[in-house]
Amino acid sequence: MTSSSDRSQAVDVADPKTYEVFTYGCQMNVHDSERLSGLLENAGYVRAPEGSDGDADVVVFNTCAVRENADNKLYGNLGRLAPRKTSRPGMQIAVGGCLAQKDRDTIVKKAPWVDVVFGTHNIGKLPVLLERARVQEEAQVEIAESLEAFPSTLPTRRESAYAAWVSISVGCNNTCTFCIVPALRGKEKDRRTGDILAEIEALVGEGVSEITLLGQNVNAYGSDIGDREAFSKLLRACGEIEGLERVRFTSPHPRDFTDDVIAAMAETPNVMPQLHMPMQSGSDTVLKAMRRSYRQERFLGIIEKVRAAIPDAAITTDIIVGFPGETEEDFEQTMHAVREARFSAAFTFQYSKRPGTPAATMENQIPKEVVQARYERLVALQEEISWEENKKQVGRTLELMVAEGEGRKDGSTHRLSGRAPDNRLVHFTKPDQEVRPGDVVTVEITYAAPHHLLAEGAVLDVRRTRAGDAWEKRTKETQDKQQGVLLGLPKVGVPEPLPAVTGGCAVD
Repeated sequence: MTSSSDRSQAVDVADPKTYEVFTYGCQMNVHDSERLSGLLENAGYVRAPEGSDGDADVVVFNTCAVRENADNKLYGNLGRLAPRKTSRPGMQIAVGGCLAQKDRDTIVKKAPWVDVVFGTHNIGKLPVLLERARVQEEAQVEIAESLEAFPSTLPTRRESAYAAWVSISVGCNNTCTFCIVPALRGKEKDRRTGDILAEIEALVGEGVSEITLLGQNVNAYGSDIGDREAFSKLLRACGEIEGLERVRFTSPHPRDFTDDVIAAMAETPNVMPQLHMPMQSGSDTVLKAMRRSYRQERFLGIIEKVRAAIPDAAITTDIIVGFPGETEEDFEQTMHAVREARFSAAFTFQYSKRPGTPAATMENQIPKEVVQARYERLVALQEEISWEENKKQVGRTLELMVAEGEGRKDGSTHRLSGRAPDNRLVHFTKPDQEVRPGDVVTVEITYAAPHHLLAEGAVLDVRRTRAGDAWEKRTKETQDKQQGVLLGLPKVGVPEPLPAVTGGCAVD
């Protein structure tokens, strides 16, 4: 007799069921969600129309355990869907990601209408678990304690036709006191370099021209094999891939940021002049309490070396304000470090307790009003610096990769948007000739705001690219599919380069 887990995962193609994936948290979760979408489409589901807002046959929540009120947000959304599920026979709800890994059985107890709960290590099981829940008519909770399959080996439905995430490692070996990620994603596990490069080459063959290398601690790559220069070697190898125009990575840890990585960035033409380096605090005392294995002098020394080797590099960071025990003197050290580093942007966060982390039980928790006041001072300082740094771009001629969906006012202002090599967002005047996402335009910067640049003059050059061809082909295929199955056009676009990160080393 065939068990339910052995039954076909595919849905009836004559009556395809729809799915929707909601993603919370970091780039790693965004990447995982692309895999979840690919798994579902491989099993015969089709993506629900844009704006369905949970009105699909299968609704998946890919959760985060690092963000503040993550559990409240999840249970609020689950509660909103409960009456819809009651009135829609056959609808299924699945919860995965870091919060699922952490809370496990709690989710089904609080929301018994959930059909599937799966963890960070077994996302590949989702179609099987959905089918098992349907056949057995009971919730399926399956949390693997170790990685079953590297996410990049799974089917994918990428959100962009011209830019892609490539995961080079999962997990983290650090023990930062504010972060629960290592407990949820496990120890660092690296992919084979050959597998990474093969995936990148395949993506380029599909038309992708920009890739972002992903890891919880991306520049610790190679720790599995004891090669401290493995990451710089990987960057240089990316430079040998024909057709790959832009390489980015996120996010490194200052502890592992060595001179060979800086040299590889400076000497590899397609590695972009951009660095996101989480500082977290400028106080040596606070950094020690955080178990961050560097101090202010070391951090600023890295910034100095990067700027010496790559003068035009845009450097961004993460900063936590109000960590337990932070004094006014400690905070002033953070302000000093920000003035010295002159970040082009900073993701700043007010510390909040995360259950399960050592910091949550530390003494000398800072009063909310003190944290708020410090936060506002830091934001004001960084806004001033960001604006000053952006003003230095005025008059420069830059090549932009045209993006989709990054300029909310593009329609009303008759503009398009793109990303400069250093990842700054630029809004530019729409040219008379057709320009597609993935194409490259040359513009002159005429105005700077704290968070974006403007190129108000005529576009100097338009270069049609294979990436633009890929976007055009994918859009046409999606429209044809839309006409065939009466679905709306799914959103596509370049991956957000620096989503807000709350208290992680780099990514949640």
